[in-house]
Amino acid sequence: MSQQANSLIQKYNVPGPRYTSYPTVPYWEEQAFSLALWKQGLKKSFDESNQSEGISLYIHLPFCESLCTFCGCHKKVTKKHEMEQPYIQAVLKEWALYCDVLVDKPNIKEIHLGGGTPTFFSPEHLTQLIQGILSKANVAEQHEFSFEGHPNNTTREHLQALYDLGFRRVSYGVQDYNEKVQKAIHRIQPFEHVEQVTQWAREIGYTSISHDLVFGLPFQDLMDVLHTINQTNRLMPDRLAFYSYAHVPWIKGNGQRGFKDADVPKDELKRQCYEEGKKQLLAHGYHEIGMDHFALEKDAMYKAFQQGSLHRNFMGYTASKTQVMIGLGLSSISDSWYSFAQNEKKIEDYYARLEENQIPVYRGHVLTEEDLIIRKHILNLMCTFHTSWANTDMQFPEIDEVVAQLTEMQADELLELGDQSIQITEKGKPFVRNICMAFDLRLKRRVPENRIFSMTI
Repeated sequence: MSQQANSLIQKYNVPGPRYTSYPTVPYWEEQAFSLALWKQGLKKSFDESNQSEGISLYIHLPFCESLCTFCGCHKKVTKKHEMEQPYIQAVLKEWALYCDVLVDKPNIKEIHLGGGTPTFFSPEHLTQLIQGILSKANVAEQHEFSFEGHPNNTTREHLQALYDLGFRRVSYGVQDYNEKVQKAIHRIQPFEHVEQVTQWAREIGYTSISHDLVFGLPFQDLMDVLHTINQTNRLMPDRLAFYSYAHVPWIKGNGQRGFKDADVPKDELKRQCYEEGKKQLLAHGYHEIGMDHFALEKDAMYKAFQQGSLHRNFMGYTASKTQVMIGLGLSSISDSWYSFAQNEKKIEDYYARLEENQIPVYRGHVLTEEDLIIRKHILNLMCTFHTSWANTDMQFPEIDEVVAQLTEMQADELLELGDQSIQITEKGKPFVRNICMAFDLRLKRRVPENRIFSMTI
């Protein structure tokens, strides 16, 4: 890595959001939020977009048999599979409460099962869940149903059952193939398991298979990352998430204290892992899509990026946009475009709210006019590496201050400033979070007293 690249990392490697939303969760103004307001905004957005776009559903299935120490998701570690059925009944009740609010039958464009470990649940219970969801909805044309599968416990029966329900995309959490790294993150997972589940998915007919790879894990070095990518290239998944491990033990507690801070790769090494890994991926026909994502040309994610229709929300990047995303299950976040709402994080509280026939939302945020404008800019930068304020609906009073802040990044060749636009350069793509931070007016007005974000590089 060149001396200039090192100096850029030292300069810009600061704590910052990953921008799955704007405003980011720490800046939600909950005092202006209520369940009644959430329902009102959701109904308005649903009526505007259900017929034209459909809606997205994210269903959080939180159970895991063991704790992976790299994970930042809300999960409940248990080996008690008798918890599956009560949880499914709770999610279906939550969905019924939402359908009462929406009145008209939803047109479902996307479903994503996340976790936790969705394949903790049996194929029969997953079938019961999805059939229950679809019994109250229509399925939109060109829909995309996807789920996250753990290579160690995803069976052919899981894959077949979900395929029969319309699922065509599966994402496998790989992380790293080095055994020392796997032991540190408590995720022992041989290549042969990943190879088997990838092969099964192809044989059954899944059209998009994704692998999640992580760099910056404890004890990981450059050779580990390159070995993992070489193994991945043997299987050629249709798309990849290749992202930075977020080391935030002050938030996640003991789960990220199974190793020392000194065991985690730092600035230069971490960035070298990404840059050299990226070279290997590009050499094998992958294209960089948005932040930390790569896809083959045949994949819908690549086509969406080329057409400028790539979207980003709490599910990450998606190949199509819906204005309404409803999150079901423990800790799930919903998005009506005009407001956000998050469910109870403790399973006891989640169940208790449903027992009272209430949608189990406990906090949220109603977006201001300013929020909506800034959100559009950050989405543009995250999804297309470009944004413009030539149109009046994209302008805001502080835009000159934002441009002034970006001139230094232009001098560092991370972006090109037009008269009323920004284009992120190839050199600047690794710094997209930093560029978005220049637009983050809420972050500028109130810098957190305590560190709450992971490092940007």
